[in-house]
Amino acid sequence: MSEPASISSGIAARYATAVFEIARDAKALKALEADIDALQGALGDSADLRAVIASPLYARDDQGRAIAALGKKMKLSQTMQGALGLMAQNRRLFALPQVLTALRAMIAHEKGEVTADVRSATVLTKAQADALAKALKARIGKTVKLNVSVDESLIGGLIVNVGSKMIDTSVRSRLAALQNSMKEVG
Repeated sequence: MSEPASISSGIAARYATAVFEIARDAKALKALEADIDALQGALGDSADLRAVIASPLYARDDQGRAIAALGKKMKLSQTMQGALGLMAQNRRLFALPQVLTALRAMIAHEKGEVTADVRSATVLTKAQADALAKALKARIGKTVKLNVSVDESLIGGLIVNVGSKMIDTSVRSRLAALQNSMKEVG
């Protein structure tokens, strides 16, 4: 891991732990989860917001005012608004995406959930997603939250990542395995 990335992840872990513990002690994990969803959506939708948190060209006070206005407009919890203000004051807003990811993982762990990253060749129906979640729960023993994306290069089937485990039932991998076995024969 590169040095800037490891520094960023260390900063993110410390902020995430502090915010999580404050929210858990206040029994406000649902509000925190809503804040995370809202902020991740805003970061995904707004290039301006990504620029404000990442660019060193914005002054500390400008970042603080922008993030305070955003927190009020989005009606974020006091815990999250305070954390964002502190991050802006300390010039640590660049770590916000990692903080949100770490917070999501902490909340899932607290709830006894795991997240499965699923890549499918086509969009999964609600019934297919529910059946997959049920099958993964039976195999893993925990409630599984699916993070589904479409990857047409798979041709058919799925690739499921849960933690360090990967289940690959894609047509692409089966064709690659067949190609490799044919090379061994000939």
